[in-house]
Amino acid sequence: MAFALHNYALAILLLILAIIPFEGTCGSHHHHPRHRHRRGRHPHYKSLHFSLFQHETINKTGYVIVNGVEGGAGITETTTPFGTLFVFQDPLTAKANRSSKQLGTAEGTSITSGLDGLSSISVAKLTLRLKNHKGSISIVGGTNNLKRSDHPVVGGTKDFLFVQGYVTSSAIDVKGPTVVYKIGFHLYWPPYPPRAS
Repeated sequence: MAFALHNYALAILLLILAIIPFEGTCGSHHHHPRHRHRRGRHPHYKSLHFSLFQHETINKTGYVIVNGVEGGAGITETTTPFGTLFVFQDPLTAKANRSSKQLGTAEGTSITSGLDGLSSISVAKLTLRLKNHKGSISIVGGTNNLKRSDHPVVGGTKDFLFVQGYVTSSAIDVKGPTVVYKIGFHLYWPPYPPRAS
């Protein structure tokens, strides 16, 4: 009987606690009406979408530092042997023509990670000098020399500080001494809290 009375008292206590409004120890969080977002709508995010063209010339703007293993793919405009360490500092231009206006520089490294010689792990810093935005974007990811590749943005400087998004890379001209890639930028800045008045 004492056990049943104990359960009855516990049930009453839980009912009382459920009825009394609970105030958290961290304080309340009020939403000012002007900062509310309609259901299903997102706050306004700043974004920027554009394309530039990367021009890479072997032994001029890009160099093999460590040769990969023998017996696999050889060195061509689109392949390097498995394990090859390659570094580059390539111009980024407004159009696919190398003589068009240079708006930035792509510098980084890649290590051939595919036995076919087409895939690599790439790390790059893209320094941009656009009309309204200046700074750099850091990217990392897998690259296929013949197919479109997506690279996540992992950081930025100056006007690109806190930027998020991804950069695409697609080969558009693989003939001749210079390989041209179309680099697509899809950048998003997180919403910032409103400034105190």
